[in-house]
Amino acid sequence: MKKLFYPALFHVAEEGGFWVSFPDIPECLTQGDDMNQAYEMAVEALGLALTDREKEQQPLPTISAPSAITPEPDAFLVVIEFDMIAYKKRTNSRAVKKTLSIPEWLNEAAIAKNINFSQVLQEALLSKIQA
Repeated sequence: MKKLFYPALFHVAEEGGFWVSFPDIPECLTQGDDMNQAYEMAVEALGLALTDREKEQQPLPTISAPSAITPEPDAFLVVIEFDMIAYKKRTNSRAVKKTLSIPEWLNEAAIAKNINFSQVLQEALLSKIQA
């Protein structure tokens, strides 16, 4: 999965800072004390919302064109860049044991070359899911 770009509305908060909403994901809201923190929080909130939908086997929301969104007077549009694989690496890197079968000759040849089976499998899986 490549990067996703969801439009977000940054609303000026009365008490200072910003609160952030996503037109395509109404349940996704967050806030920050300044622009940088609000953006970082928006990326995290977007990650939580999208991974929750994925876990519940719901489709990811269709991304609206930024030109189709008209911000309210106290808000402005910011497009949030989101990388699902990077987010999952950062938030869910717990190791999971897998059992697999390979031909004996391949096993012996790999052991003779000191090949790390886990590393090779991880690299192969990443190349498959990023293709």
